[in-house]
Amino acid sequence: MTTRPLQFLRRGQPVALGNVPPDRTLLEVLREDLGNTGTKEGCGEGDCGACTVVLGEERDGQLHYSAVNSCIRLAHSVDGMALWTVEDLAEDPLIQPVGDAPAAARQAITLHPAQEAMVQCHGSQCGFCTPGFVMSLFGMYQNHVCHGRPITRELAQEELSGNLCRCTGYRPILDAAQQMASLPGMAVNEAEVLQKLKLLRHVALAQAADSAYIAPPTLPDLLAARAAHPGAQVVAGCTDVGLWVTKQHKQYSQVLDVTRAAELRQVAQHADAIHIGAAVTLTDAFAALTAQWPQLHRFATRFAGLPVRNSGTLGGNVANGSPIGDSMPLLIALRAQVVLASQARGERQLPLEDLYTGYRQNVMAADELLVRIVVPRPSAQERLRAYKISKRFDDDISAVCLVLNLDIADGTVQRASIGAGGVAATPARARQTEAALTGQPWTEATAQRAAAVLQAEFSPISDMRASGAYRRQVLGSLLQRYWLESQGQPSVSLDTLTLEAAV
Repeated sequence: MTTRPLQFLRRGQPVALGNVPPDRTLLEVLREDLGNTGTKEGCGEGDCGACTVVLGEERDGQLHYSAVNSCIRLAHSVDGMALWTVEDLAEDPLIQPVGDAPAAARQAITLHPAQEAMVQCHGSQCGFCTPGFVMSLFGMYQNHVCHGRPITRELAQEELSGNLCRCTGYRPILDAAQQMASLPGMAVNEAEVLQKLKLLRHVALAQAADSAYIAPPTLPDLLAARAAHPGAQVVAGCTDVGLWVTKQHKQYSQVLDVTRAAELRQVAQHADAIHIGAAVTLTDAFAALTAQWPQLHRFATRFAGLPVRNSGTLGGNVANGSPIGDSMPLLIALRAQVVLASQARGERQLPLEDLYTGYRQNVMAADELLVRIVVPRPSAQERLRAYKISKRFDDDISAVCLVLNLDIADGTVQRASIGAGGVAATPARARQTEAALTGQPWTEATAQRAAAVLQAEFSPISDMRASGAYRRQVLGSLLQRYWLESQGQPSVSLDTLTLEAAV
């Protein structure tokens, strides 16, 4: 099998690379093939952010920017996109000064505001992590500053949570994020980038049926490719398969990328439900969910860091079926359904919790793919709370994830839906606890009895994140916390802290 040339836009010019293996990462292409070592190789798993780059992609006629981890991003996934690395910010002719500054002053600008702010605020020491921070700042600059939106301390904290600092400390870096807007303005010439991306699409070569990297543009084409190549490794954002490449050194001779199928990239609003395509990024999927359930904002921002959410997809997280994946307990509590499809048999729909048969095992046939998630709209009586317990507040894996969704009317629990993660071999629905709550008066005694049932319902293992006994204790404590919050007790946690600049 052969691979079509990998083509992307960089510094205003098309880059074409031939013979790039289907499982080669973007970081390997940048550092080893192109010699661009400004992008650093750190953890190799999307935790530290030293490898952060920014991608530009046309969406509905607009240029959309995403900071992503290049270490776990397959190189071919950026085909047809614009790419910026830390070397490009001062070299790209399409990043241009804006405003009414005199011509001489504009010519004197040598650093992008993201870089200049780091210099002025003393946001760098060793420089190893600095390129990743600068690229995340560049993404923030294009997405917020260039649209006249201020960068608050809270926003900076959220969008830099996927970048780890090993020596400087975060205060000056957060200062730099806020200072960017006060510096002489720079902006990407988006009209020209979009025009060049359009030309790049026009010269793209046809994809061979036996290509090593298959990325069909439509759902019918995708299902046909799945049927024709059942042995191909299916990928979406590759935030987990990328780990298998970088950490387990797995090799894949053929890859099937679902993220180019237009039907899988859509969020459709219906009267009774939200339909989220399987290739919708976690960032966009959580945005759709938090628009309906605003209380989920903090929970959503604690799912990994922003670069992971910008690459990873909701469908990929669900299909992967990790017992510590945070989206599944939430979707179970929201009573979500998944839609599976194959070329031969069409579509079928089932409750999300029924997708799994064992540890990372599911009911999908060899020719099937998960194509969308259907999330019912809330009822008037619904009370939803999502809890994530982890050793670190940001960018960490859950020891326990518990999401409770109770319909309470006239002082009685009319319906209960509870999703749990980190306590079984699969993401699980707490059916026994739901039964113990349904039809009961919503009282402290009911909550305490249900907490005892919840503790007994699962037999979690002990591992590096927590002991089984701790996990059981936390399950009961979280249900009692839910009771207290339902009675108006204010939540006291890191969620309530306000970040203030040092004076």
